[in-house]
Amino acid sequence: MNVLQGEITSIKTNGSLSLVTVDVGAVFFNTIIIETPDTASYLKQGNHIKMIFKETEVIVGKGIEHSISIQNKAIGEIINIKKGQLLSTLTIDSTVGHLTAIITSDAADQLQLEIGEKITAMIKTTEIMLSE
Repeated sequence: MNVLQGEITSIKTNGSLSLVTVDVGAVFFNTIIIETPDTASYLKQGNHIKMIFKETEVIVGKGIEHSISIQNKAIGEIINIKKGQLLSTLTIDSTVGHLTAIITSDAADQLQLEIGEKITAMIKTTEIMLSE
C-alpha cells in the first residue's frame, strides 16, 4: 500500500458523500469518500491524515504533460523496476515521496520505461482512502 501524510484543505459534501482535498507537500489530491464531517470526526479542515491507495491504482504516464481527467498527479523519477512475466513493479521518487506502482509488463515495454525516466504517477479520485 502507498501511504502519504497530508493535511485536509477543503471538504465539499453532498448527501453521504464528501469530496476531500488533501495537501501533500504542496501537491493537492482529491478523494471521494462515503463519509461526511457529521459521520467521521477526522474530517475537519486542517486535520492531518493519511492517504492510502493500492499500488495497482497508480497509473503511469511517460513524461509530465497529459490531457486526461485524472486530477491526482505526482511528477517523479523511476528509481527501480522489478519486471515479472505479467506484472512490473515500479518504485517512483516523486514530489510527495516514494510511490509504488504495479502495471503490466506489456505496458512497461510499450512505454519503454527505464530507471531514471521522468514520469507522472496518477491516482483516480475514487481509489484513495483516508485514515487518521
